Amino acid sequence: MAGQRLGLKQVDDGFWLVSFMHYDLGYIDLEQRTLQTIDNPFGTRLSPMS
Repeated sequence: MAGQRLGLKQVDDGFWLVSFMHYDLGYIDLEQRTLQTIDNPFGTRLSPMS
């Protein structure tokens, strides 16, 4: 994702949602200065049937 734009949306006082395209990646906590990632923001991956 180098060079791509990320979206930031304030969801609570001091908490921001980080998104890429229509995928939510995690939350920034400004007070703690941390990023909490969301488990598998892209959903399950399906293997092609052979």
